[in-house]
Amino acid sequence: MNHPQPVEFIRWIVLLPLIGAAINFLLGATLQRKLGRRAVDVIGCGVVIASFAFGVLGLLRMLQSAPAHRFMLDDLWRWFDIGGLKLDVAFWLDPLSMVMVLIVTGVGGLIHVYSTGYMHDDPSYWRFFAWLNLFTFAMLTLVLSDNLWLMFVGWEGVGLCSFALIGFWYSDRNNTAAGNKAFIFNRIGDWAFVVALYSLFAALEAVGHPTLVIRQIARYAPMLTTQPGYGGMSLLTFVTLMMFLGATGKSAQIPLFAWLPDAMAGPTPVSALIHAATMVTAGIYMVARLNFLFSLAPATMLVVATIGAVTAVFAATIGITQNDIKRVLAYSTISQLGYMFVGVGVGAYTAGIFHLMTHAFFKACLFLGAGSVIHAMGGEQDMRRMGGLRQRLPITFWTFLAATLAICGIPPFAGFMSKDEIIWSAFEHGHPWIWVLLWVGAGITTFYMFRQVYMTFFGEFRGTHEQEHHLHEAPFSMSSVLIVLGVLSLFGGAVMLPRFIVHFSPFEKFLEPVFDSHQTLAITAEGSHRGLEGYFAALSLGLVAVGWLLADLTYRSEKLSAQRMSEFLGGLPYQWSFNKYYVDEAYDVAIVRPYIAATRAAAWFDLRIIDGLVNLAAVITVFGSWLSGLFDNYIVDGLVNLAANATLAAGERLRRFQTGSINGYLYGLLAAVMVILLLQAVLHA
Repeated sequence: MNHPQPVEFIRWIVLLPLIGAAINFLLGATLQRKLGRRAVDVIGCGVVIASFAFGVLGLLRMLQSAPAHRFMLDDLWRWFDIGGLKLDVAFWLDPLSMVMVLIVTGVGGLIHVYSTGYMHDDPSYWRFFAWLNLFTFAMLTLVLSDNLWLMFVGWEGVGLCSFALIGFWYSDRNNTAAGNKAFIFNRIGDWAFVVALYSLFAALEAVGHPTLVIRQIARYAPMLTTQPGYGGMSLLTFVTLMMFLGATGKSAQIPLFAWLPDAMAGPTPVSALIHAATMVTAGIYMVARLNFLFSLAPATMLVVATIGAVTAVFAATIGITQNDIKRVLAYSTISQLGYMFVGVGVGAYTAGIFHLMTHAFFKACLFLGAGSVIHAMGGEQDMRRMGGLRQRLPITFWTFLAATLAICGIPPFAGFMSKDEIIWSAFEHGHPWIWVLLWVGAGITTFYMFRQVYMTFFGEFRGTHEQEHHLHEAPFSMSSVLIVLGVLSLFGGAVMLPRFIVHFSPFEKFLEPVFDSHQTLAITAEGSHRGLEGYFAALSLGLVAVGWLLADLTYRSEKLSAQRMSEFLGGLPYQWSFNKYYVDEAYDVAIVRPYIAATRAAAWFDLRIIDGLVNLAAVITVFGSWLSGLFDNYIVDGLVNLAANATLAAGERLRRFQTGSINGYLYGLLAAVMVILLLQAVLHA
């Protein structure tokens, strides 16, 4: 077991964005009104930049320690102690969480700076930064959690913030619908994650170690290999499958991916933050963090890799026909996340996290570049109404092109270093058919990304004269961020070069202590085909070249028309791709409509049966009350009134005897005595 060093500054990495969110939520409107947007900028961006600075401080301290001692713990307070489960609010910083911290605060901080220009004219400027800060806090909580229950708090936090930010412009029905869709899809995955947590805790309690602290789970995980699960599978297989189902929600994989393309309804900086630095990376991080569990469940690992590979190709084939500039990037994110899941699914955890990092660089650059285009086009997102923008938006064009070369996996750009490692690892670990899917996916990715570049930046401008008149490069707050991300897209992969070029991989060495459990080391051992890696890379580059050539012939030189390309693909496959394989419609038929029908049936049952019974009871009660009233009025009150009237009549007559004359009373008394005497005489006769 690795013994952590107590380090108190870790809490500030997490708490600073929370403080910024609190200030903006409580005082942001007042600050914006009295001091202007600059005050909101200082708070909103400042706290994330400061958090990044603390992250760099942690990195420097970590690098000064030996690899076996690069584990830091900041224990704040005891959270709860219930039924033998003792959990603290504590933050764990190791090489894996260090990488995530730098991505979340570094790339996230750049997105915050970019937002100062992009959202400058929005009246709810302060609210936007409050939610961005809270989003950052939630993601940092997720990646720095010492235990799975605190991780789940961050897990739910990013879901809440994505719901609020996707539907940020809530007066637009489409935006609120997109936010609701993201929220509902993620609740399905979150339910599975909670089931996994309870099942895991129950299993650990059964072996005498009730805990959800991650480093303690790592110690006791081998004891769970003999625990029976459900449906004929082992407990570890069940738990990890449920965790992966939760990951498919957060990280938009089959079957819970359909929310992510619609999430483009939110402001573009939100899209960049979700796709590059937060939300969708949560599932990848969770699998990598719990590598010691997943490595003990080979069936789950195969499922993870298979779903990742199928999703990578499935989403890529949709991206080739989409016309919304952000929607193309959304499907590319789903596809690239599939590559990451293949990486962690075949046991190449470092490769999966490496691609997560490089993807953060080039995908943030792509989304923010798309935002720069949308900003220049006055809100237009349809690429069919763009074209010829490279002269008017040179910074945006060159940085977008750099990020495109990176995502396509063209050397020496960052994406080549990480994607090639995953593709090779799939073959190296005995999954050649997964390698084929990823190989094909690389070619399709190149096609739709260069299609996007050519439709947006080349050819003649296809927008309106008013749009053309207002075309301009983004302000410095936006363009400077694009330049930084463009440079990272080029050089960000230099920390782990392919072995067939040179054995230089400080990134792998840095993460090595995190993946040092016996079960993980057993599946990450290198095979005997390392000498072939260069040839496989050449094959991948060959298919990438084919993808680029098809895009160039179709959308730049126009030697192949788009109509001819659709005919080449076939009318039916093209329509299926264009309509996203009717996945939303399938969900609508299979789930939404039956659910609505069930709710309507329940409403009918409630109105007709439940309310009918209640109303019948009410009618019976009213009728009984009416009968009771009749009985009370005519029987009870009648008898009472009769007795009262009889008493009054008797009194009326008896009062006549009350004359007040003493002589009359004496005569009456004498008469009574005589009657009594007469009766006695008669009775004794």
